[in-house]
Amino acid sequence: MQMPSGTVTFLFTDIEGSTRRWQEESEAMSAAVSRHDDILRASIAQHHGVVFKTVADAFCAAFTSVDEAVGAALDAQLGLAGEPWPTSEPLRVRMALHTGGAELRDDDYFGPTLNKVARIMATANGGQTLLSTVTAELSRDLLPPDAELMDLGAHPLKDIQRPERLFQLLHSRLPRDFPPLRAFGSLPNYTTPLVGRERETVAVVDLLKREAVRLVTLTGPGGIGKTRLALRIVDELAADFRDGVWLIGLAAVRDPALVAPTIAHALGVRESAGTSPFESLKGYLRDQRALLVLDSFERVAAAGPLVANLLSAAPGLVVLVTSRAVLRVRGEHEFSVEPLGVPSPSEGDPEHSAAVALFAERARASNPSFTITKENVAAVAEICRRLEGLPLAIELAAARVRLLPPAALLSRLSSRLRLLTGGAADLPERQRTMRGAIDWGHDLLSEDEQTLFRRLAVFAGGWALDAAEEVAGENLDLDVLDGMDALLGQSFVRNLGGEGIEPRFAMLETIREYALEQLQRSDEAPAVAALHAAYYLRLAEQAAPHLRNRDQMVW
Repeated sequence: MQMPSGTVTFLFTDIEGSTRRWQEESEAMSAAVSRHDDILRASIAQHHGVVFKTVADAFCAAFTSVDEAVGAALDAQLGLAGEPWPTSEPLRVRMALHTGGAELRDDDYFGPTLNKVARIMATANGGQTLLSTVTAELSRDLLPPDAELMDLGAHPLKDIQRPERLFQLLHSRLPRDFPPLRAFGSLPNYTTPLVGRERETVAVVDLLKREAVRLVTLTGPGGIGKTRLALRIVDELAADFRDGVWLIGLAAVRDPALVAPTIAHALGVRESAGTSPFESLKGYLRDQRALLVLDSFERVAAAGPLVANLLSAAPGLVVLVTSRAVLRVRGEHEFSVEPLGVPSPSEGDPEHSAAVALFAERARASNPSFTITKENVAAVAEICRRLEGLPLAIELAAARVRLLPPAALLSRLSSRLRLLTGGAADLPERQRTMRGAIDWGHDLLSEDEQTLFRRLAVFAGGWALDAAEEVAGENLDLDVLDGMDALLGQSFVRNLGGEGIEPRFAMLETIREYALEQLQRSDEAPAVAALHAAYYLRLAEQAAPHLRNRDQMVW
């Protein structure tokens, strides 16, 4: 039969969950797919269509007439629904119809029309037939007997700029109710650009493209930009996940037992009677090639094993987590998100640093006339250094330029936490101020961990583990080593490494200011200061004999 040309209606089909079923019951699937192929080919031929491509169990057919295409899809679904399948479950085939122009070359079609019908099919559930707006309008008065169309509303399609209004083909002998369409629009569109994370984006994208890597956790303190980086990474990877990319915010979830229901709700998974949300979620994801972004996981860290179990049950699933602490499950790859690069005092061109670029971009949002000039560049660079490249702190400081020039802003940075407020009203409370960002994580610490945290603020330039044990470990029902591990895990403390056996640790100065406030509010400040002074006095006395001989470099 001659291939249709000009305006063509395309029918795309695909068996839902076929990969898993081939693995579980290959002999029965062989017979079932053979019968499936017969039904599809007969229905398409009966309505004068042409099968121009098959990929595994997926069919691509073209029709000159839109009503013939709709008739073929309906007959195929009726035939499939009435078939006594040899498999443990009936085959369920998702179908999509779209009409438009396409280029015919070497017995194949090319062009955006084919891309759209493929994207429409990707949103459908097994047993469901979807029509694009144009196909629905052209076929509305030409539908077969007992058939009708149900308007499903506008729906975002992967890689398609505008949402498409979709319609479901209904028939009295076919199921009517299906789960929500698979969505590709769960990710927010930010109105501000991501500045200075090119290296991190490439590194994590490369990591997630490895076949053996299916769980990556972005860690870092509050305000470091984990969520924005995650969304940039997802933007690079979205095309690799045919069943969609989902952002599930967990900041409002306090009970780890609610993580599975929260994810299930976001994905539109319907809970079956007698089946837990987790089991329903596993069943839904089992055959999906999907990427889940679990944002702000730190408050539900005990649900880490749930994520691991989902990954075990769904071989096509990949999970990207943002958290102040790792999940501590097998297969997890941690990527620590560091502050933005800041210019050194001797750098001749500081405006090219990521931190200064972020300051300038956010300052212009508050004061459109703001520019980096030779008069203010030194003050801006010093602000970024004083804020240690912490993105949220830089953004909050930059917002102040509507009131204060950079030099005046710099002079007020001695009290960071009072100055760094006034974030956008549409942000969560914890992201509107630096104090809110730190409060969020501080509340996750145990009482002893909070005590250790505030005591460590007495160290102005960092410390070694033995210093922490001597100065901050008194009367704690917690081993200092375990406490340090917890503070590292929650991104309150940084491991600076070191050339010796013992590493050094430190806090970002904004976090240390918060910890000092906590120390000063307690009744421990004088005692901790005395222990700190005594420790370094002993250290100086031990070092003194060695500072004038060959051992001085060691000390």
